[in-house]
Amino acid sequence: GTFVNFRAPSDAEDIAEQTSPVELIEVRLAVEPHMVRLAVLNATARDIDRLAESLARMQTGSRDAEAFTEFDEQFHQLIAEATRNPLMLWLYRQINQVRGHSQWNQMKDKVLTGQRIAEYNEQHRALFDAIRSRDVEGAVAIVTNHLYYARRQLLGADAA
Repeated sequence: GTFVNFRAPSDAEDIAEQTSPVELIEVRLAVEPHMVRLAVLNATARDIDRLAESLARMQTGSRDAEAFTEFDEQFHQLIAEATRNPLMLWLYRQINQVRGHSQWNQMKDKVLTGQRIAEYNEQHRALFDAIRSRDVEGAVAIVTNHLYYARRQLLGADAA
């Protein structure tokens, strides 16, 4: 006969343990362009203000990899909140949990140099401007390019 063997995942099989930084970027590439599209369409004036505040904190306070990572996670989480879609928000919280895992922490110092932090901040500024001006296609292109840039940096750090 045929047997179906189901094994529920245990705490020891934490998805963050199994997901590499490059795999995380691949999932972000699948999710964030549509997330940004929804944010452009659904963000309230308060959401835009909160993104502006987050961006200002990021640009003035992100001198090192640790601080930048925290501000970056907050900025992208606020974009998820601006979608006004509870499932998207929940999904992005899961992504941020994986982003906080030790594999990313090991890569962070290699990838997040001062120059790259400045470049990411420029990309975040452009993304914010596109969201604020309700430019759906521009925002989607910016976040897609932003994530491909991050992927290239990770692959370069993997080779180092």
